[in-house]
Amino acid sequence: MILKESLREVVKSQRADLESFDYGIEREELREIKTDMPYALILSGIRRCGKSTLLHQLLKKLPNFYYLNFEDTRLDGFQVEDFEKLDEIFKEDYGKSEYYLLDEIQNIGKWELFVRSRLDRQKKFVITGSNASLLSKELGTRLTGRHISIELFPFSFTESLSMSKRKANPASFSQYLTHGGFPEYLKYEKQEILRELLMDIIQRDIVVRHKLRDSKIVKTIALYLITNIGKEFSYNSLKKMFNLGSVNTAIAFVSYFEDSYLLFTVPKFDHSFKKQLINAKKVYSIDNGLSTSNSVSFSSDFGRMLENSVFLHLRRKYKEIFYFKGKGECDFLIKEQNKIKTAIQVSYELNEENNQREFGGLLEAVKKFNLSEGLILTFDQEDKFIIDGKHIIAKPVWKWMIERNI
Repeated sequence: MILKESLREVVKSQRADLESFDYGIEREELREIKTDMPYALILSGIRRCGKSTLLHQLLKKLPNFYYLNFEDTRLDGFQVEDFEKLDEIFKEDYGKSEYYLLDEIQNIGKWELFVRSRLDRQKKFVITGSNASLLSKELGTRLTGRHISIELFPFSFTESLSMSKRKANPASFSQYLTHGGFPEYLKYEKQEILRELLMDIIQRDIVVRHKLRDSKIVKTIALYLITNIGKEFSYNSLKKMFNLGSVNTAIAFVSYFEDSYLLFTVPKFDHSFKKQLINAKKVYSIDNGLSTSNSVSFSSDFGRMLENSVFLHLRRKYKEIFYFKGKGECDFLIKEQNKIKTAIQVSYELNEENNQREFGGLLEAVKKFNLSEGLILTFDQEDKFIIDGKHIIAKPVWKWMIERNI
């Protein structure tokens, strides 16, 4: 419970802070947001990726609104019953409004009860949160059919260009490749920002939230995974490597990392869903800058940085992403409407030594899924090939990213 006047002071203070907020560059996702729909719009993503900024950019377009950020330490005693007090304060101090903008709401238990009750009164919500599992659980039980979800990532390449006011070319992409897209880091270029961010995610979103006792082992496993981009792993191998009590512990840790958006796992493609669950997975990091700032070994591997940047660009649009492994390997398969539609291989540089490996796995995938062409993404090479009647297109990643954002 929290006193009404104490809550009023927090609301008033946060409202005043909006006047001095740095709204930054306009996020691409702002175009997707329609405020006139009778749904709760859920913005989810990793800490510090810009969810609050997007929320602030949106509120600038609204005539009147109610706003509260639940990450404020002064709200530590806030409970679901306090939403009624909050609603009274909103109406008393800011008049009538149909828009509620609530930041990091997953910190409050049973928040969805209040949202559902106000949706029934034709109110509109924009809500942010940093935990995919917690949000989806509440949304699935109370807001089924009453919400739209948008995932937010650190800056895309085009957004980083807008921030730096640079043009798209190999030099600007090279910087994006190593720096990643966390807005605050791009602004100040202090690696301590990303080191502290990693610790914040591990401590607040994983250790505290899941009541874990050994934060050191959590950090060690997280670092291992986010710096072994594109490499296969199994839960059993993690269990043995880190001397975990059981495979279930390894499964739980990886799910915690994914829920906090720290990393993503990509399954090996198989028509059998059961085999997809059993087969080794590959892992990708939420951000190249986060991985390079927290590891010496990853910072010199430009090939894996390139692969990770391609994955992140794909993941912004697609949920069903696989890797292919037959006689050869293909980095990414994109599934749409129950069918594999795209095969992509990532190679930092094509040369005589790696041609057979890079073309072989891609061509095998193109043939297996009866695709007309395959795509090889490179750092800065462009070419076209016809092999066994199949078109193979080589293109620089930076050009591909720009084209996909137009």
